[in-house]
Amino acid sequence: MEYLNALKEQQGGFNFDLCLRNKHLTNSSGDLKHTFTKTGTTIVGAVFKDGVVLGADTRATAGSLVADKNCEKIHYLAPNMYCSGAGTAADNQWVTLKMASQLELQRLNSGRESRVIQAAQKLCNDLYRYQGHVGAYLIIGGFDAKGPQLVEVTASGCMFHKPYASLGSGSIYAMSVIENMYKDDMTEEEAKDMVCKSIEAGILHDLMSGSNVDLCIIKKENVEFLRNYKVIHSQKQCQPYAYQFPKGNTPFVRQVKIEFEKTDITNEVDKMQIE
Repeated sequence: MEYLNALKEQQGGFNFDLCLRNKHLTNSSGDLKHTFTKTGTTIVGAVFKDGVVLGADTRATAGSLVADKNCEKIHYLAPNMYCSGAGTAADNQWVTLKMASQLELQRLNSGRESRVIQAAQKLCNDLYRYQGHVGAYLIIGGFDAKGPQLVEVTASGCMFHKPYASLGSGSIYAMSVIENMYKDDMTEEEAKDMVCKSIEAGILHDLMSGSNVDLCIIKKENVEFLRNYKVIHSQKQCQPYAYQFPKGNTPFVRQVKIEFEKTDITNEVDKMQIE
């Protein structure tokens, strides 16, 4: 029986004792509940015949305030790989910087280019450890030995291979445009037009998305980053013309005249003495 007890003490696997402890503390005290900050963005990715197109808006919000009108949401991962990020700006920035450094070390050690699936799997492993508390929602696009690749990675550690993807608060509007325009073996111009229009739909219909459209075209030969590819002008409210109505058109019930006595007010000012 002693070896059974020793085996039970050494058994591995997941231990959820602390999770149950945290759940009990959260239910007993309202101060320990995790509060999520509302963020907003619109990011899109699509695969075309010769590569991948990534798109994003450029508005960064802090609650109900616009923190930055022209921020960059398309992050560098490798020479043949970029990603669009939605969620918390700081989390996206540092998660992508960490992954870019790891991919650089991998290329130095192996002498081969980075694979999209490799970066996606590493990101999923890192994000799964934090159970969604790191607000990084990524659309990874790249061109490797398997051709153009597009992978969607969520903050909880899920990974999806898709021909097109959209994330963020404006994704529902962007997806309506993508599903209407997407087709297999699209040309580069068709893919750029579709991604630009989908981001524009998110900007015009979502209050948390706005400003400009950034695009990144990843092909086998090169990578083209189009900063402020399209500037979305906000709708200006037209000032109404001054209406002039002739006198006597407004009806009234009664008329009251109040007369005031006129009084003259004079201020006596001393003359300036001149020597």
